[in-house]
Amino acid sequence: MTSRASFKTSRMNFKVQNEYSEGKGSKPIREASSILEVLVLMIVHICKKVLFFDTNLKIALYLGALFLLSLIADVLTFPKSYFSRSDNIFNQYFVKIGWFWTLFLTVPYVLLTSYTTCCGKRRLIITAHLTRLFIATCFWYTWTTLFNIIETNYGRCNSKQFNDKISCLKSGNFWNGFDISGHCFILIYSSLVMIEEARAINGWERIKDYIRDEKYSRSVEDKSVSMNPLKNIEANELDILKVSYENFTPYVRAFLIGIALLQLLWDVMLFSTILYYHIMVEKFISGVIAILTWFITYRVWYSIPNILPNLPGEGLFKYNKEKAASAPPSYRKRVSTSNGKHFMGMPLNKSQETDAPTEETR
Repeated sequence: MTSRASFKTSRMNFKVQNEYSEGKGSKPIREASSILEVLVLMIVHICKKVLFFDTNLKIALYLGALFLLSLIADVLTFPKSYFSRSDNIFNQYFVKIGWFWTLFLTVPYVLLTSYTTCCGKRRLIITAHLTRLFIATCFWYTWTTLFNIIETNYGRCNSKQFNDKISCLKSGNFWNGFDISGHCFILIYSSLVMIEEARAINGWERIKDYIRDEKYSRSVEDKSVSMNPLKNIEANELDILKVSYENFTPYVRAFLIGIALLQLLWDVMLFSTILYYHIMVEKFISGVIAILTWFITYRVWYSIPNILPNLPGEGLFKYNKEKAASAPPSYRKRVSTSNGKHFMGMPLNKSQETDAPTEETR
């Protein structure tokens, strides 16, 4: 009886010791995803599909609609709808203050993502990221002001008694001017800016893996060659990154969902503007100006190395770039105990790594 009890005790002690040593020496694994997180990631995934629809194709559709559909609308009269009324709720409370809603969602989104990727370096956050929104605001203000000046100075009242727009409109007359569509401009420009700024979410979920792996490598003082993009940041920067990523990720996802919804609304309002307001030339010119402004800034200026501001998502490390085509050979084989159940690259159950040899080492 005594020997049997001591045998059980030795078995229990052996099991505990084995688990401790195995946990201490093995690489940490990704935690299981909760149901709520899976649902949120599903929504985020759909939002990314909506936002990151081929931008070049989207621009082609914009230009095609501004030209062809506007031309048809100039000739034919489309049936009236709720959106044809200038006092509809979406026009009054969203489009007319469209740039406010754009900044309302993009400023906190850019602030949270850049604070994380820049590891809390405030100067870099302002100069490399928030500056983009300041530049976009300057362009928005400049172009819309110029549109108004052109309409005011190069128009005329239908009554010869009045020579300025304000007195003409106050008297109940109509001012006939070249009214470049500010609505089309802001709807297209705001959409393109939001799409570009939202790109910081690409690869965002991988940051958690990078943090976990880098923390482990530093704890065991691993001197082997590392492909982890966090390998060159300081210890205090890694700590800031870990805390900010954990705290800010739920808000980043929430703002991304808001940006996707607003961008969808902008497309709907652009379609109604094309059908019911302005003539084709006024809409087409404003659309071209919006697209050129976006192209010059996000596709040319911001992509130049060592010139501020940077592109969205750039910081002290790169997390949203394509993986290198040729990776060094690995002799570690990942053995999954998750029964193959994954969602968007995240296991629904826990998996573990073993040092099982690959085919090359057998």
